[in-house]
Amino acid sequence: MNSHPEDSVGAQAKAGDKAAFEALVRREKSGLYSFVRRYVGDPDEAYDIVQDSFIAAWRSIHRYDPARPFGVWLRTIALNKCRDHGRRAAVRRALARAFAVETPPPSEPVEGGRRMDEQLRRLDLAIASLPAIYKEPLLLTTAGGLSQAEAAKALKTSVKGVEMRLRRARTKLAEMLAESAEG
Repeated sequence: MNSHPEDSVGAQAKAGDKAAFEALVRREKSGLYSFVRRYVGDPDEAYDIVQDSFIAAWRSIHRYDPARPFGVWLRTIALNKCRDHGRRAAVRRALARAFAVETPPPSEPVEGGRRMDEQLRRLDLAIASLPAIYKEPLLLTTAGGLSQAEAAKALKTSVKGVEMRLRRARTKLAEMLAESAEG
């Protein structure tokens, strides 16, 4: 399999070229942030996860395969960071319930310093509350910009599996948004 031409800079980064890695960070940061923010539903937490993802990518750049698009490899790292975040959040919630600790209300998502419109906020919250099995393929293909085949590889499943999960994710989202609009 030949290297992707747009990722020759990925091969340079793999060889230890910090400037090439910085170019990849500039190229990928906006799309990666969008993907992660929709996964976790909180812009501040998303920012931290994106930073952790880039740090992890740099530390493991020697494992990057330039025959694969860098963005796919990076989103796989970010997906794992999102999963870790979700597990830690679940433990914190369980501990808070066990010790009857009040948790502060979630921060209002903001975009460019301005309040997002209500429909986008509801959509982000609905996506963040989807089960991971549906949320992951949805975000990898929409916010992550991956093809269904690339998402299938990242999720270690088949393209048909991704298609089925996407269909169910969209159905669940439509139901959740209809319920939130009524209530």
